Amino acid sequence: MDKVVGSATEAVADIADGATLAVGGFGLCGVPVELIKAVHNSGAAALKVISNNCGVDDWGLGILLLDGRIARMTSSYVGENKEFARQFLSGELEVELTPQGTLAERLRAGGVGIPAFYTATGVGTQVADGGLPWRYRTDGSVSLSSPRKETREVDGRTYVLEEAITADFGLVRAWKGDRHGNLVFRESARNFNPLCAMAGRITIAEVEHLVDPGEITPEEVHTPGIFVQRVVELGPDAEKRIERRTVRPRKEA
Repeated sequence: MDKVVGSATEAVADIADGATLAVGGFGLCGVPVELIKAVHNSGAAALKVISNNCGVDDWGLGILLLDGRIARMTSSYVGENKEFARQFLSGELEVELTPQGTLAERLRAGGVGIPAFYTATGVGTQVADGGLPWRYRTDGSVSLSSPRKETREVDGRTYVLEEAITADFGLVRAWKGDRHGNLVFRESARNFNPLCAMAGRITIAEVEHLVDPGEITPEEVHTPGIFVQRVVELGPDAEKRIERRTVRPRKEA
């Protein structure tokens, strides 16, 4: 039951070229940066990545993108990464843009064994009708577009069928975890990390605080250990970034 491995390098050693990765994080919050660095150092390429966004130019998934290691991205947000936009528009990167809530539910559905679901999000747009550019040619024309999706009327309202997402590996970052793989996330880091943990066939968690089984009470657990196969201890001083720092005058007590 002890799922702790000695290093991030050891944890990602079987991630091969062409693997599909579900990667947690929201903006720069809760990003499994040490696991991403280990994947980068391993040399794995032609990766297909599912993540809310693709980091920034020099951090998180951005380091894989910069080296041309990502062949396809499924995400809901492109901003903050100029290289992402450049590769997409120049035809170097295939991108499936998905509404954020739909992306979250596709990951959750994959984790619980639901093959597809109907949602009203995207009805009447190219999300449902097809034609969203997935890949461009170098001359700027579209070489691959999204297909038309099945729709259905329920109680007088139209819904679009969205397929679940599963991945070869899930890479996540938790604030606290135990040796059995039970995980606790803090604040915004809880947005996509639990979903990516569920969607991965093999899920690897880097944790800031590693504790013994029993120290996390059942009601505290956000992701049960059954979804997690490997745990890497980071320590409380692991690197974090603030996406946008804003300040205001402090009010007097």
